[in-house]
Parts: sequence; C-alpha cells; structure tokens
Amino acid sequence: MKKLNFLVVLLLSASFIFTGCDSLNRTAKGALIGTGAGAAIGAGIGGLIGKDGKSAAVGAAIGGAVGATAGAIIGKQMDKAAEEAARVEGAKVETIEDINGLKAVKVTFDSGILFDFNKSDLKADAKASLSKFANVLAENPEMDIAVLGHTDNVGTLAANKKVSLSRAKTVANYLVAQGASRVQMKTVEGRDYSMPVASNETVEGRAQNRRVEVYMYASEKMIEDAQKQAS
Repeated sequence: MKKLNFLVVLLLSASFIFTGCDSLNRTAKGALIGTGAGAAIGAGIGGLIGKDGKSAAVGAAIGGAVGATAGAIIGKQMDKAAEEAARVEGAKVETIEDINGLKAVKVTFDSGILFDFNKSDLKADAKASLSKFANVLAENPEMDIAVLGHTDNVGTLAANKKVSLSRAKTVANYLVAQGASRVQMKTVEGRDYSMPVASNETVEGRAQNRRVEVYMYASEKMIEDAQKQAS
C-alpha cells in the first residue's frame, strides 16, 4: 500500500509539472527544478526541458542536492543567458536540465552555417555570430562550458569523430580568442553519429545532425554562491 501511495504522489507531481509548466514564470521553473520533487522525477523533467532527449550529461561535480531557492537563483541567471544567446544569428537556444537538476542552456550551431562541407575552418559569417556569442560567455564567467561536435552517419566512424573534434576545437578556440575564458571550457569533444537529433535517412535530417553544441551550466562556484545567497 505504501508503494502504491508513493506511486500516486509521484504521478500527481509529474502531472502538475507537465500541465502547469506554461503557467509558471521562468524563475519559478528554476525553483521547481531545484526541489526534491524535480530530482525524484528526473528523466521526466529532462524530457520536458531538453525537448530532443539527446542532450549531453553536463554539470559540475557537487557533493549534494541543491535547494529550491538556490535553484531559483541559478535558473534566473540561466534564463538571462539564454535570452542573450537567442539574439545571436544562427544560434538555436534551449533550456535543459543538468546532472544536478539545475537549469542549463544548450546552444546549437548548424555545421552548415559554421563550416564548408567536410571542413573545420570557420566561414566569415560564422565568425561574426560566434563573436557575438563569445560576448555572452564573457558576461557569464562563472558558468562552465562544454563544446561538443556531432555528425551524421555518412563515412567511417573514425573520420566522423575526427572532423567533429576538429570542429569543436575550432569553435572553442575562436570563442576564447573573442573573449570567452579558457578556464570556462571544461569539455571540448568530438562525438560520432550516436546522438542524432533527426533521421539520418534524409538529407535534411543529416544536415541537422551535423552540428556543434555549446552548453552553459552552473559551475561549483556558481552553485556555492547561490547556496550562500539562499541561506
């Protein structure tokens, strides 16, 4: 009976989150992610916040749970960063959940916008967009950054990983050259075609899968500062 009651509570909590999200303001969503209920439902919220379900597992290594108030503080900072990033031409911006249950920002750049086919040298237009995005990172130096390259399934696994890594490094290096902090860059990796966001069976789908993702998430210091502010 206790198990049944717990299941009912869990389902009701999930129902509240999925049906009530539109009525919550952005700061409130940050608070909700930081609560115990958010941690309990976990994957459900992950599917809601990261709509493609393919987001990387990012987040600082912390020793315990983050409280609701601290989660709200971080959520508000992430919302501001997301709004700033959304003004960058060619950037697709989403809010997702990191491994600590905190709001994070995922910014996706289509490789076709950044690079010529099978190349890792930035196009001129791409440099202009990345320069603006570097300003967003520079204005948020307390956030950690992960840069991940992805491919479609055309070609060998080794070749795909090589070009993905080269593109991720190119983007990371250019962002640093334009003002982002090298210390922020916690992860710069090239992935293969194991995390598609669209079907590799179509030309359009493969184009979407060739991408570079930049994640902005709360650093240990940012979390510690939020917890101190909340106490």
